[in-house]
Amino acid sequence: MCGISGWISYERDLRAEQSVVDAMTETMDCRGPDDRGTWISGPAALGHRRLAVIDLPGGRQPMTVDTPRGTVTVVYSGETYNFTELRAELVARGHEFSTASDTEVVLRGYVEWGEDIAPRLSGMYAFAIWDEYRQKLVMVRDRMGIKPFYYYETPDGVLFGSEPKAILANPLARREVGLDGMRELLAFVKTPGHAVWEGMHEVEPGTVVTVSRTGLRRHVYWELASTEHTDDRDSTIAHVRTLMDDIVRRQLVADVPVCTLLSGGLDSSAMTALAAQQLAPTGERVRSFAVDFLGQSENFVPDELRGTPDTPFVHDVARASGTDHQDIVLDSHALADPEVRAKVIRARDLPMGFGDMDASLYLLFKAIREHSTVALSGESADEVFGGYRQFFDEEARAGATFPWLGQTGRHFGTDDDSVLRRSFVDALDLGTYIQDSYASAVRGIQRLDSDSDFEYRMRRMSHLHLTRFVRVLLDRKDRASMATGLEVRVPFCDHRLVEYVYNAPWALKSFDGREKSLLREATADVLPRSVYDRVKSPYPSTQDPKYALALQDHAKDLLADPGHQVFDLVDRDGLRKAAGTESPQSTMASRRGLEITLDLALWLDMYKPTLALS
Repeated sequence: MCGISGWISYERDLRAEQSVVDAMTETMDCRGPDDRGTWISGPAALGHRRLAVIDLPGGRQPMTVDTPRGTVTVVYSGETYNFTELRAELVARGHEFSTASDTEVVLRGYVEWGEDIAPRLSGMYAFAIWDEYRQKLVMVRDRMGIKPFYYYETPDGVLFGSEPKAILANPLARREVGLDGMRELLAFVKTPGHAVWEGMHEVEPGTVVTVSRTGLRRHVYWELASTEHTDDRDSTIAHVRTLMDDIVRRQLVADVPVCTLLSGGLDSSAMTALAAQQLAPTGERVRSFAVDFLGQSENFVPDELRGTPDTPFVHDVARASGTDHQDIVLDSHALADPEVRAKVIRARDLPMGFGDMDASLYLLFKAIREHSTVALSGESADEVFGGYRQFFDEEARAGATFPWLGQTGRHFGTDDDSVLRRSFVDALDLGTYIQDSYASAVRGIQRLDSDSDFEYRMRRMSHLHLTRFVRVLLDRKDRASMATGLEVRVPFCDHRLVEYVYNAPWALKSFDGREKSLLREATADVLPRSVYDRVKSPYPSTQDPKYALALQDHAKDLLADPGHQVFDLVDRDGLRKAAGTESPQSTMASRRGLEITLDLALWLDMYKPTLALS
């Protein structure tokens, strides 16, 4: 896992721009604390920060191979889980390897197959290859969008990087955000390709982007397709288990310490238990980590979102699977710390995250990094198997908008209790933006002839979660983890599993009337009964009123600075109201409003963007 950056300029010799290339690369030192490297040849400059995971001495980058038609150079971030099989195939075709890294497999795979290397890869990756003979840059991103990848077109080429900050370090990139950028921040719809910053784009998941002297071209090599599911219940459950065993086995491969993120929910518990089962014959124990909040287990109060605390279930799994377990216990002071908030915003290059859940994720990863370099996560199982409450909500099923927005609005106060200025809200016109985005999102979903109206509605819900919602969470997890130098792998994003379960009828996905029926039954033999019976609970959030009080204090400090740019976006009276709430826990909307404001203020201070909002 690493950070990549680069600059292609067909009208200049970039050897004179070494300092700029270095600056772009160094913005991502947290993504790659183990090594750095740059490579420049005429119009092409590539940069790399390395987090060493496989072949520690041999995987240095940028990596180059000489061919009879010129050099080919790669900068690569991520993991290719089928690199052993691909390496054997390439050896059989006459390729000779000088390292044991998956990076060299990808590089020589390009030499052999060109852009057709992309559909042969299984894993999470974002990489760029400069083909000297063809004077062409090839940028490739994994199918699910696990690894981030951005680019910015220039008059004579392109800038690219794992994160916007790498691109923004180049003087050619404007630090400007327009109304559409702000809409994307606030709408929670994750438009494919949208990067918020003006002129910047994402390499879309499952896509190859090539840049040559004649311009830029995009090619989709994978998309979520509808196919008939012919397996019965027992065969489907068995196949899910076979896939999960293979996926976990592959994702445990590393030359550094590996652990699991354990929440006590079905997803992380199943993954942890399977990992423990696979390692048991070797005598190795799984290391597992969980987040908790000071006093939360003892003082937990059930609410509409969370009926039970995580810790008792976490400990049940740790005992049953014999893991070497550690709880990471956080207090409200750390969660509300402005320095932590600033680090989270710096990691994402944008505000508008998930409040204390972002801070706790960052602090959890920071603590884990002291013990492990790689962690397996249960992220995306809810999207794959149908675990969210909205999958069972008739209003969400029948609605003509993104099914998660009703839940978001009810629990985070995105509507009536907004702290944003009314003139700004009117200019945003989020309702229209969301509906236009929804219409675009559902337009390409394939309906099978065998799909009933109900089945198509459920297919549509699954598709939206797998192509929109999950990308928000994957980006959040990647940024928070890589900001601490921790690689997080997501087994449930394996495209084979996603394709298979996506096409299973809803009656199979919920055959026992519960969420994630297929995953529960496929892993029932390794789960404690308590976890098997547990109702889904979202990622934990602190219930300590001291957290909201700390937010109020920080907001009062901001109110003391009447000239701050944030008040171009935030209503001062609305913020005063949120900062003066007598009972901070009485309304989640007030707490959310404070978090939005503080995030915006820090972002404006740190990035100093030009806001083009007219």
